[in-house]
Amino acid sequence: MNNKKFIEDCESRLEKKFKAVDEIAYFNQVKVMEAFREYRVALRHFNGTTGYGYDDEGRDCLGKLYAKVFGTESGIVSPHLLSGTHALTVALFGLLRPADTVFCISGMPYDTLRGVIFGEGNGSLKDFGINFEYVGLKDGKFDYEEISSSFNEKIKVVYIQRSRGYELRDAFSCAEIEEACKFVRGLGFNGCIFVDNCYGEFVEMKEPTEVGADVMAGSLIKNAGGGLAQNGGYICGKEKYIDMIGKRLTAPSIGLEVGSYSGGYQYLYQGLFMAPHTVSQAIKTGLLIGQAMAELGFKNYPSIDKTPYDITRAIEFGDADKMINFIREVQYASPVDSFVTCEPWDMPGYDEQIIMAAGTFVSGASIELSADGPVKPPYIAYFQGGLTYEHGKYALERILNKIG
Repeated sequence: MNNKKFIEDCESRLEKKFKAVDEIAYFNQVKVMEAFREYRVALRHFNGTTGYGYDDEGRDCLGKLYAKVFGTESGIVSPHLLSGTHALTVALFGLLRPADTVFCISGMPYDTLRGVIFGEGNGSLKDFGINFEYVGLKDGKFDYEEISSSFNEKIKVVYIQRSRGYELRDAFSCAEIEEACKFVRGLGFNGCIFVDNCYGEFVEMKEPTEVGADVMAGSLIKNAGGGLAQNGGYICGKEKYIDMIGKRLTAPSIGLEVGSYSGGYQYLYQGLFMAPHTVSQAIKTGLLIGQAMAELGFKNYPSIDKTPYDITRAIEFGDADKMINFIREVQYASPVDSFVTCEPWDMPGYDEQIIMAAGTFVSGASIELSADGPVKPPYIAYFQGGLTYEHGKYALERILNKIG
């Protein structure tokens, strides 16, 4: 097979989709730029602080920027949020109290959050007397009949995971999240609707908090950090909820009045500025990989005829060796640690052996070109990221040489 001609043919079939991605990127770039202008971002906001950080203008302005961009009243953006899972954990512990119930309507949450919710003797929500209930999906979509029949008055937080995790389903669109929010409000729910928005920021022209969610959270080494943020996470939403969460992040008597970071904030600001464009590069890369894999006979999630609603793509190989070879080629095509051969291993927080490719500038950053998956039938590789489309195209050439 002539790989160059094959890739060119894939690109020609994706022309309309690529144009739509560019339009979304421009819309979101304007939104980000207007927020920067409104809050008069200046060089002083990049400076770090020490000690208590009472006068940390960079921290406070960054929270306001995110809140504005995501259409919320308030926001926390902090390098002290160590990952997406940590941001979600801090938010859940801030929002919930003993005997409360968190009700997940998008199926069982991602692996690393399960220990947070119902782990035994590890400081989980369950250890603090907080209950967890969930409703599975129906054909990959919200099961409204089951949601309705399972609803009860003890529910304080309705939880939605936007992305697929290691499940075989499509990510939820903001239109689907809006419909779900309206449905639970129609059941008389007056509590907090909380969305795990990891991998979903800037993929559409709206965010979950602009269509009915009260709070959303994510990682800065995914979409929102634009490939420049070196760590951190964000939590944005209604002020009353962010105030509760802030008191969990620090201390109940202090809240968001303190929090220094001596490293400075330039890359967090610059990453947000870059995020709409960087996300568009990742979406285009995922579309190209998906088109190529589909034409080679491998099933995609989402299928190539659908619009992606996050930056991840699941590719079903049905064969362990093919899956492992795909992931290894992503590593070999990386700018960092390209000489490393990935091996499945018992990674903390996961039930199965995992193989991960992430030759990234920021360790583990999944906005950068990466792939991973549990080594079990039907042998699915979860592909995401790409700081530049050109890098994704280069990686595809290597993949085709191996499995094409």
